[in-house]
This record gives sequence, structure tokens and C-alpha cells, in this order.
Amino acid sequence: MDRLLTEDDVSGFTGRAVSTLQKDRCAGGGIPFVRLGRLVRYRESDVAAYMAALPAYSSTAQADEVKRSSHYLAQPGV
Repeated sequence: MDRLLTEDDVSGFTGRAVSTLQKDRCAGGGIPFVRLGRLVRYRESDVAAYMAALPAYSSTAQADEVKRSSHYLAQPGV
């Protein structure tokens, strides 16, 4: 069985602020989570899968180029 992590745990692992994790949940995105009553927890395997799915780059220039091209493609009418 997976270990259940708190928001603070996940924030420490991912570098994302707790408030960002909360906003992601409200928007319906981000790392999958579970509720135990009023408590929010993250499965360790879900956090690991989320991190593994993030793209890796060999330079900041490469990351910027991908960001620019995906922004360009996302604009309607372009």
C-alpha cells in the first residue's frame, strides 16, 4: 500500500507551494489526490508518476523554445 503524503510533504518533494497545490486541486489539474474525510492526501506513487511525466531538458534555451512553440500553437487563429 502507498504511503499517503500531506500537502507539506508534496510541497517539499516538488518545490511547489502548498497554495499552488490547492489551486491545482480547485482547477481540476495537478497531482491526483485522495480525501480522507476533510483531509487531503497524495499517494506517493501518484506524486512519483507526476514527477516522472514532467519533461526533461538539456538547457534552459531548449525549455524556452518548447514553451514558446507550445504557446504559439495554443493561440487561436494562428
